[in-house]
Amino acid sequence: MHPREPRAVARSACARQNGQVPADSAAEEAAARLDVIASELYALAPEEFTQARNARAAASDRALAARVKALRKPTASAWAVDLLAREGQLADALELAAALREAQDDLDAAELGRLSRQRRALVSALATQAVDLAHDRGVTISGPARADVEKTINAAVMDAAAAAAVMTGRLVRPLEASGFDPVDVSDAVGGSLPGVPDAPAPSRDDLAERRARKAAEKALREAERAAGEADRELAKIDAKLVKSRERGDFLAERIGDLRAELARLEADAEKAEQDTKRLEDERTDAAARARSAAHAAEHARESLE
Repeated sequence: MHPREPRAVARSACARQNGQVPADSAAEEAAARLDVIASELYALAPEEFTQARNARAAASDRALAARVKALRKPTASAWAVDLLAREGQLADALELAAALREAQDDLDAAELGRLSRQRRALVSALATQAVDLAHDRGVTISGPARADVEKTINAAVMDAAAAAAVMTGRLVRPLEASGFDPVDVSDAVGGSLPGVPDAPAPSRDDLAERRARKAAEKALREAERAAGEADRELAKIDAKLVKSRERGDFLAERIGDLRAELARLEADAEKAEQDTKRLEDERTDAAARARSAAHAAEHARESLE
């Protein structure tokens, strides 16, 4: 049962006792009674809803019975979000909503980016919590239904009317926010939708401002994406440059070593050439002496004969 709705019935009864009944008090009281019944019904598991609704309709007076009977069974995703609302788990998301809308209004790109990341993380965490709450009550939320849970919580963060619809705990279908257009909450709640004044139709200046803001945000996203790509490309080039410099240093060092080795080899080659020439000269002299000695030995043998 939603905590605000019994008080609405009590206020209506008190006003009637004090003679302060407005002209439409009967309609307000009927709406309050319907909201109380709807809150009780939407607190049930979805498979229990239809039978319980029909029983409550049968037990109500004719005018109220028709309205109770018209209450629609909630989708699994809407019912999971209703669980979050009744458990009081959406307060953080709705506090973030005000800050996010303020950042959008001020076109504070840095704050908007930070809050957008925070919003996505919070919405995902709350969707997981809603699925877990449903599971604890024996209801399995499918993958597509979980996506609808995330979309609904995100819509509540982005749009005041969606937040009001979600916080009733009587949501019957998922919601979705798209761009700057208001979230469609028609037929989204079983019973009444409290306290969201109708917004005036946007003026041409408002529309122009929204278009300009949207264009600015798109330009910001594109600029941030281009900057990110440029940073990644620069990082790649820097890494290649470091490797190229290291390779160049290695090759220069290697060339220096090879040049020193070449100088040593050239010196050794020159010395070997000089030694070869000296030895060739010595051999020529030794050969001449050997020939002379051979002639002398030959003359000595001839003399003995």
